[in-house]
Amino acid sequence: MSNLTKAPQPIAPANPGQAPKIGLVSLGCPKALVDSERIMSTLRSQGYSFSRDYAGADIVLVNTCGFLDSAKQESLEAIGEALNENGRVIVTGCLGVEEELIRKTHPSVLAISGPHQYENVVNAVHEHLPPVPNRFIDLVPEQGLKLTPRHYAYLKISEGCNNRCSFCIIPQIRGDLASRPAAGILGEAEGLIRSGVKELLVISQDTSAYGLDIKYAESNYRGRPVKAKFYDLAKELGQLGAWVRLHYVYPYPHVDAVMELMAEGLVLPYLDIPFQHASPKVLKAMRRPAHQEKTLNRILDWKRQVPDLTVRSNFIVGFPGETEEDFEVMLDFIEEAEIDRAGCFKYEPVTGAPANELDGIVPDDVMQDRFERLMEVAQNVSAGQLAKKVGRTIDVLVDDVDPDNNRVIARSKWDAPEIDGQVIVSDADGIKVGDLVSVTVTDSDEYDLFAVPAKPTN
Repeated sequence: MSNLTKAPQPIAPANPGQAPKIGLVSLGCPKALVDSERIMSTLRSQGYSFSRDYAGADIVLVNTCGFLDSAKQESLEAIGEALNENGRVIVTGCLGVEEELIRKTHPSVLAISGPHQYENVVNAVHEHLPPVPNRFIDLVPEQGLKLTPRHYAYLKISEGCNNRCSFCIIPQIRGDLASRPAAGILGEAEGLIRSGVKELLVISQDTSAYGLDIKYAESNYRGRPVKAKFYDLAKELGQLGAWVRLHYVYPYPHVDAVMELMAEGLVLPYLDIPFQHASPKVLKAMRRPAHQEKTLNRILDWKRQVPDLTVRSNFIVGFPGETEEDFEVMLDFIEEAEIDRAGCFKYEPVTGAPANELDGIVPDDVMQDRFERLMEVAQNVSAGQLAKKVGRTIDVLVDDVDPDNNRVIARSKWDAPEIDGQVIVSDADGIKVGDLVSVTVTDSDEYDLFAVPAKPTN
């Protein structure tokens, strides 16, 4: 069922005969960013163009986030800003499932739809801003339109989630796990690489559960069957010639097999694993796997098999019922597992989440103290891990150029964009954004590496 509502009259483009222009505000996680890219690609193919500011847009799309109450507030503020600056706003995304809240706060929005309801969004745009067909502008690149730089792209392999974590409402918003056929994913990946993408960031709500819902069904890719299984997909992607980075991977036993792909260089030695905590008691209250000792042994075994493996994760402090002892267990885990990249969130109630009913609210001052202590431990671990890289020659992918200081900002195989550290390369004459270059690491700090271009070998 569509949640779309009707406005009295559609608007005519500001410049009749030219492509109607749409503004886009995209909030939230990379999965929402991919949704925005799909919406843009569809609309571009139908004759729409896009504006970089409110003033140049005939209508504005706001793709919202609704995971945390603070994210909901940010989304409502973004909607309000778009209404103030432009006046004609269509809302989609995770907050779209709470239409009553949006209508109460911003009754003048034109239409509302939930996450990955691409057809509803497009229909709303058609209703309020009809397209102007033009065979000279109705062109879309083969890989679709991207909101990331040309040299890397997010590759979403499934929607939804089968987990029922007590602090999370994602299944209520995005539904249960819905995996894409492997052939479709691989075809999209090939198109991205042909367009210049050098790094594929594989994302979903639970990447390691990929294919479970469709019983790992085979699909035809280049004349041969490929199973919708985590290992099979990772191996196929690794043979396409780009960096492959795996995000949101739970430490299930079958992930062990991917270590051989990392050892062979087919997949980057990097896993983004959302541990959230390490205390068995807290994990049980979170409704997450609570075998902390088994998990620790698994991580250590992975690092023995792949010495270059970097593990990044997020942790929550102040979950209801968390004691000082529980917190210390988490600190010990971060140190013993050598979590290379650790982020931290202070627990925040989410409307509709079962965790709201739990006893043992942690006071704000205690939560802040634990946040600071965890980040100090995480910094120390990160600094120690990065210091081991000094003196090595590594490949890096260039994200930005700083010509005034003759340096570039790049990332190594251990760094995902925007959430991890950087490699700052000095004496970077002639190096461009998107280049994959060899550098020698000269120094490090808590989060970043410093390097110079590697000297050519005879």
